[in-house]
Parts: sequence; C-alpha cells; structure tokens
Amino acid sequence: MKVEKKEIYAVVVDVLLKGRADDPKPVFKREPVVQAVGRDQFKLLELIPKKNADIQIHDTVYIGDNERDQIERVKRRIGYAELTNTARLELPFAIESVVRENEGRYVDFFNRAVSITPKLHTFHLLPGIGKKLMWELLEERQKKPFESFEDISQRIKSLPSPVKLIVGRVLEELEDPEVKYRVFTAR
Repeated sequence: MKVEKKEIYAVVVDVLLKGRADDPKPVFKREPVVQAVGRDQFKLLELIPKKNADIQIHDTVYIGDNERDQIERVKRRIGYAELTNTARLELPFAIESVVRENEGRYVDFFNRAVSITPKLHTFHLLPGIGKKLMWELLEERQKKPFESFEDISQRIKSLPSPVKLIVGRVLEELEDPEVKYRVFTAR
C-alpha cells in the first residue's frame, strides 16, 4: 500500500472571504476559504485561514502543523472543476512560479526522463514534443546533462521555454482526472 505524501506548502490562487458561493449556509455563517495549489505534488486544496489572517493571491502558505502560520487547517482536496474562475486564471502563474523556484528538480526531469513503452517516451507527454524534438533532447543530454532552463533553451533552439512545457503538462494533469500518465501531479 502506497502512503500518500502530504503537501507542506501551497501557493494561494484565490481567497474567498465570505466562503464559497455554492455553500448552502447563510452568508453570515460561512467560513472564509482559501484555494491553493501544493508546491510539491500540485494538489488542489481548500484551506481554512486563521481568524484575521492576511492572505493574498500568490502568497506561499505553510499548511503543516504550525501555530505561527496563517492557515488553521486543510479543509479538503478539490478537483480542477471546483476551482473558482479567479483560481483557474491564477493557477498557471502559481505553477510557473513553483517550477521556476525549483529549477533543479525540473531540469533533472529533462536529464532523467525515460521511455514508458517502446513507442512512447516521457518527453511525448509534454505539449508540443514529437519524435524529432524528443531525439534532439536525448542526443543533447547524452553529450552533457542539462544544467538549467537557459541551457536547455540554448542547446535546443526549437524549445524556447521548457518552463511553459512543464506548466502545460501540470495543467493537463490537473484538468483531466482520467489522464493515463501522471508526470508531475499526485492522483
């Protein structure tokens, strides 16, 4: 049995001071809700902030057991369809900031990606990567491992933004709960 890893930090994508609009409780009884995306596995979460917490969109919040932080508790894990319109608009920016801040982890993905089946490589799961680009990536990393996003862009001229590829794949995995292969997100 696989133990599910918990998110420790999350990036805020929306703050609902009066709770969710679809909450059947009267407005005065609703609790504030924060929608956020986890920084490790990109889990979509609803959080309950502490009273008088000052939380803004794009803030990184600690969601572990810490008395000092602004989050009281994780209310529940949500699906992409449950995000507010604001959260859906902010999500790509939040994911991009996580990817850029953890550049080594994602550059390592480009250095270690392997074949999934004889006809499908992990690179094919990234939007816009076909056989030609896959072979170019494999040949370049064999010469020398990639060192940064800039290094990838310099050596693979037809790949100007590796970050956008990763963000695109993360969004695809979050939007489609039935996606067969998960590269960056938790089920």
